This record gives sequence, structure tokens and C-alpha cells, in this order.
Amino acid sequence: MYLPGFEEFVITKFLKFEDYVHIHVELKIRPHRCPECQRWTNKVHDYRKQKIKHTKMFTRHTNIFYRKRRYKCIHSDCRKKGFPEDNTLVERYQRQSVEFKQAMGLEVVHGKNFKDVAARMGTSPTTVMRRFDDIASGMLDETKELPDTIAIDEYKGDAGGEKYQTIIADPINRRTIDILPDRKKDTLKTYLKKHGQKVNKVVMDMSQSFKAAVDQALGGPIVIADRFHFCRYIHWALERVRIKVQKEFIDYDRKKCKRMKHAFHKKPKDLTSKQRWYLDYYLNQSDYLRQAYELKEAYRHWFEEAKTMGADHLKVIKDRLYEFYNLVRRSGVEEFRKAIETLQNWQKEIMNSFAFDLNNGYIEGLNNQTKVIKRNAFGFQRFDRFRMRILLHHQYKHINTRIA
Repeated sequence: MYLPGFEEFVITKFLKFEDYVHIHVELKIRPHRCPECQRWTNKVHDYRKQKIKHTKMFTRHTNIFYRKRRYKCIHSDCRKKGFPEDNTLVERYQRQSVEFKQAMGLEVVHGKNFKDVAARMGTSPTTVMRRFDDIASGMLDETKELPDTIAIDEYKGDAGGEKYQTIIADPINRRTIDILPDRKKDTLKTYLKKHGQKVNKVVMDMSQSFKAAVDQALGGPIVIADRFHFCRYIHWALERVRIKVQKEFIDYDRKKCKRMKHAFHKKPKDLTSKQRWYLDYYLNQSDYLRQAYELKEAYRHWFEEAKTMGADHLKVIKDRLYEFYNLVRRSGVEEFRKAIETLQNWQKEIMNSFAFDLNNGYIEGLNNQTKVIKRNAFGFQRFDRFRMRILLHHQYKHINTRIA
């Protein structure tokens, strides 16, 4: 009987049951080199039967019963005995075939979690985790030197005793570079000093800790503020005004205004007729809320024009941003005055986002995938295993091989 992967074996018995398959195999007798004296022998010492876990056949779990020979040296000055024959099926001291371990290595990278892979492969989660630890470092392509442009962000990983971890990515070539065990300034600074000799531009959120680490480690590179993070200060200001104003409404309008809060943040052209009616209704209830909404719209117009004009019109973008600052100061809306203070503190980094047209959108997508991996696994206690799981997922996600 011929089966792929068993070309050198003689299949003596093939048993197919409802849920599993048993294959009995052995090799032909052939000369082997004595490990002691390095001379050839074909004298059989004894036979041992070894049960080996193999990949599925015909959608059934498969076990191989290998009748393994042990040889002995025929030379009188040596007489070593009990050394096993060479084979390509299973490594020494192992109970899983070479093919099974390779399949598990592929599956553990793409699988939902270790328990799911164990169920698919017909083994235990502990075995899968041990196999993952064995192969992970060899499969991972570690980054020795960071590229010219990097993106930095944090995410809630809850691994290794730390609540937050830091992810570093390449926003140009769209690839994950590394994950740090926490979001502390010293951790990031040490890493950048070691790997960041070529880094010239850094895309990041408006974190003072990250900015201090980047400046101290890299000697003041070009820092680019992510657009989402500086735009949200304007929307937060509008939210604070809405919450403040709706407290003066009657009970029904207060609750309804809260339910329709999304209408205050959408573009006017994207509003449904119902949303537009409620928006006009509540804006007419309060001049202060209307002022805040008009400021938000003024900022939106500036932001959309800035994206359109780009790096060729930075002076015009900056002048119109100053006009928005003046508009806020004249309005007397205190919540927006506090928001523009933050924008002024980060103005250089904000202008860089239009000069280089870079943002953290890609790394935010990586964070979403990372959180899905964490939820599917019900969390990771060990940071090193979590890091390897995430990095391998992103490096090998385009390989679609799955084991049935």
C-alpha cells in the first residue's frame, strides 16, 4: 500500500475505524553504522513497537505503530548493542511524528487559541504550548535595526504583570516590528537607544511620556502627532458642553439628547432626517451649545482643507489654524479654550502630520487584532508567549495553510 510520506516504509497493516486510523509500519533491514566504532553492521538486536501520533488521514485522528529495530555491532572488539535504526518518521525520544510537529507549528500560528489547536490536532493544550515555545524563537524574524519611520502606540494587554504594552510598527511598509513589555518611559528609551540609530520620524499619539522617551533616546527626531488623537480634543470639548447644557433640560429632553449625541459629531451631509431634526431642536434650546457646535464645524472645515492642501500649503494651514484659535477665544466657550491649549502645545507635531501625511491608522488596526487574539485566548499570563503569538501571527498571516 502506498501513502504519501511513507515511501521508505513497508505498511504491514492499515486499520480504519469510525474516529481514528491505525497504520502499522516497519523499515527494511539495511546496514547501519555503529555509533561506538563507526563500522557497519546489519545485525538485528531486537524489535520495539512505538506508538506515534500523526496528522489526520481521511479526517480521522491517526496513530502509527512503528515496529522499530535496534541493531548491535558484529565486531568482536566493540559489541555495542541496542542502537536504533535511522528513520525520517519520528525523532528520538518523541511520541509525535516529524510531520505532525510541523503541522502543529503551522496551526499554532493561525489557530484561534492553544486549546482550539489542541482539539483540532487531538492532543493536549500543554503539548501545544510546549511546541509553540520550542518553535517560536526559530520562526520569528527579529528586528535588529528600526527603519527610518516608526509608529508607536500602547494597548491593553494585561500580560506579564503589566496592564499596558507598547507596540512599534512600520507605517510605510505596514508591518509589525516589536512589542515592549510595558509603556514606561525608560523601557521605550532603552529600546530606541539600542535599535533606533536610523530612526528619523516617529508617529505617535499625544503622550508626554512617549515624546520624552523619543526625544531623549533619538536626539529630537521629527515627531508626528496622529490625527485621530488631536481631533478628539475638539469632540471631547463639544461633549463636555452637551453634558453641561442638557442638565438644564426637562427629563425627557435630557435623556433624548444623550441618546442622540452621535448627531452632534457627524458631518451635516451624513445626517438622516431624524437626526437633523433633533440636532436643530437641541441647538435651538441653547445658544451655548450652538456656539460649541459651530466651533466644532469650523474646526472640521479647517481639518478637511488642511488634508486637501497638504505639504505644499503649510503656511496657509497654519494661518487658518490661528484663525480658529481666535474664533474660540472670541466665543467664550471655556471647554474649547482648554482644547486649543492642548493643540497649541502640540502644534509643531500637528503640522508635521500634514507635512508628511502619516498617521497611526495602521497600528490602531494592529491593536484591534491583538485584542481579538487576547480575547480568544482568555488572556495571556506570560508576556514572552503573548509577544511571540502576536508577532508570529502578523509575520505569517498571509500563509493560509491550515490542517484539517
